[in-house]
Amino acid sequence: MQLNIVLVEPEIPQNTGNIARTCAATGAVLHLVEPLGFSVSDKYLKRAGLDYWHKVRIYYYKNFDSLKSGFPGVPFYFVSTKAKYVYSDIAYPDECFFVFGKETAGLPESLLKENYEHCIRIPMLESIRSLNLSNSVAIVTYEFFRQKGFVNFQKRGFIKEN
Repeated sequence: MQLNIVLVEPEIPQNTGNIARTCAATGAVLHLVEPLGFSVSDKYLKRAGLDYWHKVRIYYYKNFDSLKSGFPGVPFYFVSTKAKYVYSDIAYPDECFFVFGKETAGLPESLLKENYEHCIRIPMLESIRSLNLSNSVAIVTYEFFRQKGFVNFQKRGFIKEN
């Protein structure tokens, strides 16, 4: 079982740092497609990821095509406010990619059109343009692992009530 998170041209280091932390907590692999809107040595990026950077597998790509061509046969799901399918209505395979666009513009329209049947959205009120990128990644990531029964996640004890 392998979940892959793809950020296409992320712009805000704190979001990418938070997403890296989510990847560390779940074992998801992080794929970053250039150009990045920050340096990978950015202090805000590092601070948001806390001390989890060594627990995250991160790969960098010059463009989206170079990433996609390296994983033939593995499904890619494109997260967009413009999608017709709700993220929780899809039964995800054991290996897949969730692709997210940059904070200010989302994914390129051409990419969405080419992959329309694999586009998913998070429902929200019409008056809201979008959710924060790191929140969106967390929502969809945990749906993937919920569907898999949270296999391989550490079991923790519950606090007993008096």
